[in-house]
Amino acid sequence: MRASDMRKGQTVKIDGKLYAIVDYQHVKLGKGGAVYQTKLKSLTDGSIQNVRLRTEEMVEQAFLDKRTYEYLYSSGSEHILMDTTTYDQITLDDDAFGDGPKYLKPNSQLQVSMYEGKPVIVDLPNTVDLEVTDTPPEIRGATATNQPKPATLETGLVVQVPSFIKVGDVIRVDTRSGEYLTRAK
Repeated sequence: MRASDMRKGQTVKIDGKLYAIVDYQHVKLGKGGAVYQTKLKSLTDGSIQNVRLRTEEMVEQAFLDKRTYEYLYSSGSEHILMDTTTYDQITLDDDAFGDGPKYLKPNSQLQVSMYEGKPVIVDLPNTVDLEVTDTPPEIRGATATNQPKPATLETGLVVQVPSFIKVGDVIRVDTRSGEYLTRAK
């Protein structure tokens, strides 16, 4: 496809590497022709690169196959996922899976984007509900000020929570920021 046909969120292949288009802007230079100033995120290591492309320049569009997988378990630095339609299992290492194991309980559903049969992007749900397994007791009279305290969740994740949260409460955590949102019903 031509550089002028690019859109945010598309996946492109440049110099044999996969990138997601984060942002692009049409820029008219004073002397030469117009160019697209693009911000690309590498799908292999997550780095952000700024690349200038001429409007008539061709880039290869990469089509990703999105599938629903079920997180089964982790064993050391390997994480086992199962395709919910074919029941095939795949193993991802820590680099490909990122912070996923901190937020996922066994049997959690997630989206995996595949390129040529290889997992490229693991999309976690935006929020997860996890049980508090350890937290200091509530301090009496500390209701006037907001005093967060650390809480260890069932997956081993530690988040800052309000003082009224007790052991056994189920809380909702944002997987994008790792912050406490609310108590789950």
